[in-house]
Amino acid sequence: MGPDALRTAGITQMIREMGHSVVDLGNMTPDIYDTDPTARDGIHMLRENIGWTRRLCEVAEQQMGQGFPIFMGGDHALSAGSVSGVARYAVSQNRPLFVLWLDAHSDFHTPKTSSSGNLHGTPVAYITGQAGFEDYPPLRAVVPPEQVGMIGLRSVDPAEKQALQALSISIADMRLIDEFGIKTPLVRFLERVGAANGLLHVSLDVDFLDPSIAPAVGTTVPGGATTREAHLVMELLSDSGLMTSIDLVELNPFLDERGRTAQLMVDLLASGLGRRVFDRNTRPFM
Repeated sequence: MGPDALRTAGITQMIREMGHSVVDLGNMTPDIYDTDPTARDGIHMLRENIGWTRRLCEVAEQQMGQGFPIFMGGDHALSAGSVSGVARYAVSQNRPLFVLWLDAHSDFHTPKTSSSGNLHGTPVAYITGQAGFEDYPPLRAVVPPEQVGMIGLRSVDPAEKQALQALSISIADMRLIDEFGIKTPLVRFLERVGAANGLLHVSLDVDFLDPSIAPAVGTTVPGGATTREAHLVMELLSDSGLMTSIDLVELNPFLDERGRTAQLMVDLLASGLGRRVFDRNTRPFM
């Protein structure tokens, strides 16, 4: 229901009003996966997730050559497919892919380490080529950990923390943001993307935002980004001209309040596409 909530909130109209053409491919369906998975018991909907990963990987690779893909969800597990497909396209263009992960969680579990069994906690481990994804489509293009930046973390399991500390992923948790602001780590990451002539995929999880402004998510964690911090992130992404694809994920309209989370996600995308405060019709101060 997440993609339909974004449509209802006017995502297509907003993009068109900003001067872009829109092709809505509709809601995807997963490939069928009949093989018995080898992962441990307790993993939820593994076959379906593998099927989604296959399907979305194909669609993402194809659509990268057509324009600016916006992947709407839905469960953050979809990023295993969207990012792996974008990574394939990046290889075909002989350019590195960088991934900006805007999320309360690091999503660095594997099907073998997840204590909850929820596969939305695994896509970053998959796209960076970690072990434990034997049932998933083999990666034709791995995103090196040093090309991943995480901003907004405030809920990381011990197993994930240990794994992340052994790698060179750029991390800006909310403690760092509280001390130095959200602009500094983002600009540093974007400078690296620009210097490498990289493509940039952004994965925006609703729980990156504080639940007081975005309640429509099943994994709320207090202390997230404010409205202005989130808009600043998107405005800086627009200013950089580096963003080439985006995920809008974990929107659960059944938990929303009169659609305000869906509307906020649409507004944030608008900032990412170039809308600024003075582009809006506002009443004069005097």
